[in-house]
Amino acid sequence: MTPATGTPTLRGAAVGRGIGIGLMYGLWKPRVLGAWRVPASGPVILAVNHSHNIDGPMLMGTAPRPVHFLIKKEAFVGPLDPFLRGIGQLKVDRTSADRTAITHALDVLQNGGVLGIFPEGTRGEGDFASLRAGLAYFAVRSGAPIVPVAVLGSTERRGRLISALPPLRSRVDVVFGDAFETGDGSGRRTRKALDEATVRIQERLTSHLDRARRFTGR
Repeated sequence: MTPATGTPTLRGAAVGRGIGIGLMYGLWKPRVLGAWRVPASGPVILAVNHSHNIDGPMLMGTAPRPVHFLIKKEAFVGPLDPFLRGIGQLKVDRTSADRTAITHALDVLQNGGVLGIFPEGTRGEGDFASLRAGLAYFAVRSGAPIVPVAVLGSTERRGRLISALPPLRSRVDVVFGDAFETGDGSGRRTRKALDEATVRIQERLTSHLDRARRFTGR
């Protein structure tokens, strides 16, 4: 975080990426497909399905650029609070319109960074069946392209040592899709425009997930 504004820094996210690489490749066997589809520079939003707690760290360790994730405030407890802030992650209150989190997320994009979002809002089936309007808001407001990401294999089996985690050294697939822009060209940010954008986004994310499952056989 920058002391003056509290905005997450690229340096912090880069440290987080380094930690993610060490942990994810040390504990599991990520297979990364299509990482070249992530724009090499400029603002971008990674929209990730969410079915397991390791999905976020897995993306942090496999994405080609450092990622600032919007993470529920409940995760920022005890020593995890300064740690998550230090590696450039954003705390968000999901029960209300968290203006601070919104401002920091838009700052990340304005500074040409990568914002990671679980558009379903919470961990579930990971099938993009229920999208919240937040993803559309950030995409329309910032003009940043969205890259759909499918994390597959994190929930197939339970580990023997720690049942809450996938088996150690098991394969987890991370599949990046084609970047797309979601605005209708009008620049509108009305509720109707955001609802329409959310529908378009859901279609693109669901289509990517279906292709990723067919390609990986998962």
